[in-house]
Amino acid sequence: MSIEVCGDKFDSRELRNVLGCFGTGVTVVTTVANSGERIGLTANSFSSVSLDPPIVLWSLGKQSRNLSVFQESGRFVINVLGVDQLHLSNQFAKPSDDRFAGVEHSAGLGGLPVIHGCAANIECETLSAQEVGDHILFLGKIVRYSYLKKDTLLFCNGAYAKAIEV
Repeated sequence: MSIEVCGDKFDSRELRNVLGCFGTGVTVVTTVANSGERIGLTANSFSSVSLDPPIVLWSLGKQSRNLSVFQESGRFVINVLGVDQLHLSNQFAKPSDDRFAGVEHSAGLGGLPVIHGCAANIECETLSAQEVGDHILFLGKIVRYSYLKKDTLLFCNGAYAKAIEV
């Protein structure tokens, strides 16, 4: 089935379906509030921007209850999930009193949570946070990273996936 949309009016559900055709990695972005509370949420709006200097981006909906913490902290960690960490994607996507319950992690730069066993951990200093449509776009300078050679969790067409060699 093919749906073609023309003009300047878009159905938001159909547009989500269109954008969902582009597969992405799955991350848990973490930071720490001024109170010391650990904050983490699932995001697939992550991308590299520059290698020199090393810069990445991610975005968060303006309606997120965690937005002010990410804006104030000045740092964040992108934890790129492996296929074996699908449960973490779900755990950090749902409301909870403690999303970190049972999650192995250690304190990275600035005390931010770095989740163990991820395909990659990218610790960043926030360069800017700017409003773009219904989201806030965060640009971060990479200050430290680590990675493991493992299969990365993907999300495409509304489902989790694993890359295959072709």
